[in-house]
Amino acid sequence: MESSSPNPPGVSPEKGNLLKRILEELGLVSMYTSSRDVKLLCLQRFVRMFAYGISTLILVAYLDALAIPKTEIGLFMTLTLVGDTCLSFFLTLFADGLGRRATLALGAILMAASGVVFALFGTYWILLVAAVVGVISPSGNEIGPFRAIEESIVAQLTDPKKRSDVYAWYSLLGLVGTACGCMVCGWVLQYLTKTLEWDFIRAYRAIYVGYAVLGLVKLTLTVLLSHSVESEKKQLQRRQRDDETRPLLEGNAETNPPPKRGLRALLPDVSKESVPAVITLCLLFALDSFGSGLAPLSWITYYFKYQFNIEEGKLGSIFFVTQILAGASMIVASSLAKRFGNVNTMVFTHLPSQIFRALLGVPSDLHLALVFLVLNSSTQSMDSGPRSAFLATIVLPGERTAVMGTVNVVKTTAQSLGPILTGALVDRNLFWVSFVASGCLKIAYDIGLLAFFKEKERERERAERLRIQGDED
Repeated sequence: MESSSPNPPGVSPEKGNLLKRILEELGLVSMYTSSRDVKLLCLQRFVRMFAYGISTLILVAYLDALAIPKTEIGLFMTLTLVGDTCLSFFLTLFADGLGRRATLALGAILMAASGVVFALFGTYWILLVAAVVGVISPSGNEIGPFRAIEESIVAQLTDPKKRSDVYAWYSLLGLVGTACGCMVCGWVLQYLTKTLEWDFIRAYRAIYVGYAVLGLVKLTLTVLLSHSVESEKKQLQRRQRDDETRPLLEGNAETNPPPKRGLRALLPDVSKESVPAVITLCLLFALDSFGSGLAPLSWITYYFKYQFNIEEGKLGSIFFVTQILAGASMIVASSLAKRFGNVNTMVFTHLPSQIFRALLGVPSDLHLALVFLVLNSSTQSMDSGPRSAFLATIVLPGERTAVMGTVNVVKTTAQSLGPILTGALVDRNLFWVSFVASGCLKIAYDIGLLAFFKEKERERERAERLRIQGDED
């Protein structure tokens, strides 16, 4: 006689079902049942963002300790961002053709190489070349080709109903990785400089040795990925090479299109149907990112420090809490996306947040300004997981890597333009204008997204379900 009780001993069926529902709402069931490759990708993201966290905390301080002028440090960070954007665009464009594992491995090698160069050299131009060609994050945010490729793989290996859960935890692990990297770097630096009495340059270089080691850890995790992470086209080509008798048995060369040769074989096939959607997406995401660039976290912290004369310790505590709230909200968004769809979740969680963002510069009272800040932070990241799931749904499987990479490049480029305008507004005591403009642009993005893609998402979801059912039959 078979046992039908799935609950642990001593746990009633009612409590067991309640626990299961809670775990499902948190997305933990989806993560547990996800493939080994998906778990490895999430672990890779944590390791990578941990490395970005330790680098971000010391990058400017290291360059300053090398007696590099502040103007050249600013140029260094700008050129690094431009170089990483170009590298990301190139590698994601050809990733499916070259092989996703190979591209991720190349990125991990460049990451490790950058750490080695920063640990061994102190010449400005050598460090600049290492930062541009390699992978060094100047702000702790995601750079390089990794995220677009990883999100494309997650979309391919995850059931559409579970994607928002997996993407939410993928994003959350990145945020936790950065926070842990900053904290560990700070304590290690304090130990090296205070206890061991190392000079700062030596201590910074030791940190970059750790950065290189983390790059090698990421490389190891990439090697452990299976061939299932490759694009469907790449897997088909492999099966055809393994089956040498197939052309002789099928004899259908006349019905198959001639294979692409050379560089064209590496380029992704983007359907004519997807082109208008991709262009519209790029324009909308550029609008959203430009709005974010007008009031980035660095400018918001500056505003609260000088507008309300908040001490550094209290300021750090305030923004630690807001970041924790932002991270926790990602899991809530996954639960909402299952019920209301990705687009609805993105818009109706993001929209209130931007209203409070636009109002940040209005209050003259600190407590009211903090209320607006907390309300803005509590929902501002809730669109991260649903956005990735939405992108995976709205484009065809063979287009995902290239489209996601292109979107990331457009977002980074648009965002880089905002801080310059904000600086000019601050010089004229018009800080509140940057908050209002930022919020209004992001609200326009939300409305545009709802108008253009609410029905489009439903159509693509139905088409993908039919395709999956056809593959199973």
